[in-house]
Amino acid sequence: MEEIKNEIKERAILIGIKNRRIPKKTAEEHLNELEMLAETAGAETLIKIIQERERIDPAYFIGKGKAEEIAELVELNDISLVIFDEDLNPTQVRNLEKLINRKIMDRSGLILDIFASHAKTNQAKTQVELAQLQYMLPRLTRAWTHLSKQYGGIGTKGPGETQIETDRRLIRNRISKLKEKLKKIESQQITKSLPRKGFFKVSLVGYTNAGKSTLLNLLTKADVLTEDKLFATLDSTTRSLKLGKNKTVLVSDTVGFIRKLPHHLVASFKSTLNVVRDADLILHVIDISNPAFEDHIKVVDDTLKELQCDKKYQIKVFNKVDLLEDKRTIEYVLNKYKNAIVLSAARGMNINKLKEMINEIYENNFVEDSIKISINKPELIAKIHSMANVLSVKYDDELSTIRFRTDLANYNKIKRMAGR
Repeated sequence: MEEIKNEIKERAILIGIKNRRIPKKTAEEHLNELEMLAETAGAETLIKIIQERERIDPAYFIGKGKAEEIAELVELNDISLVIFDEDLNPTQVRNLEKLINRKIMDRSGLILDIFASHAKTNQAKTQVELAQLQYMLPRLTRAWTHLSKQYGGIGTKGPGETQIETDRRLIRNRISKLKEKLKKIESQQITKSLPRKGFFKVSLVGYTNAGKSTLLNLLTKADVLTEDKLFATLDSTTRSLKLGKNKTVLVSDTVGFIRKLPHHLVASFKSTLNVVRDADLILHVIDISNPAFEDHIKVVDDTLKELQCDKKYQIKVFNKVDLLEDKRTIEYVLNKYKNAIVLSAARGMNINKLKEMINEIYENNFVEDSIKISINKPELIAKIHSMANVLSVKYDDELSTIRFRTDLANYNKIKRMAGR
């Protein structure tokens, strides 16, 4: 017999902050996104509150008076979960839990919980556990009552429920082991990716739920899971795309970005995000139907900068045009952003044009060549490795023959350095 599970959603109240730096409209957009995150985690939002404060209260974040108001609201509405749109420090969480007598979560904790729910592969589970433990470590001064069996639900997945009585030393040991495990996984991935080294590589990046997986499926006839949920994809997926006779490129999809993405999460997913670092071309997928799409562009560009990938060739792919209400936005984005295209991956609109743009960048901007360098010039060899995608190295007596692919600007620099 098939077991039927009736999952009872946790009832939540969401709290955001507005001040002179954060206008009300922006605070509302952030809180709406937090509601989507809560829904993805399995919570039902009953109440949303935006608190106007110029200074964060060091003891209660929103001030003791406002916290007491929330304590009354959760009692009246049978709410079990209070989620803040900013990160809380251990003192604030401890004080809020005592006063409100409910489970308190911040934005980072919620995102980590969603990642824990969606992690399926060994690599993803390891990365999420590492990020969760690093998030927990400075918070061990608090009483971990919200992780005990009396609560359960959101915020208790992954290592949290097994760490109630674990001290810092044990967590640090576990973090070290997880880092070693990720190094081994990364080493295995490098070995597996060697046959792909000679290919032109395209990486899909974008804000979460922008439609990257749908676009990958359309371009490459892949069968990657697509859901109208935040962070449906955690693991990178690579498929081949034929642009013409004897011309195949590799296209990779990976985890979506989001504002205020926990730093530990970005660090932990380094090996997964290597497909972005290794890419020759980045397709930045943007949900043009989202009113906050320009904020999303900035978040992704800032994350790419953090990954040191902001100088790579990029096409801005404005997706979901079929859902766009104000069609004047199309002309606006095409005028404002260079190397931009407007399409619908769900309906297959303008996909051939995108393929033509990829092919044009492939043909016009990248050069594949070989160069002979004396083995007595290790600095020059290292410089070539840093400026180009080195495809192979062969040694013959005192010379090393390096085959590489790079953009035209770096190609000319390499030729000058080598005296050609």
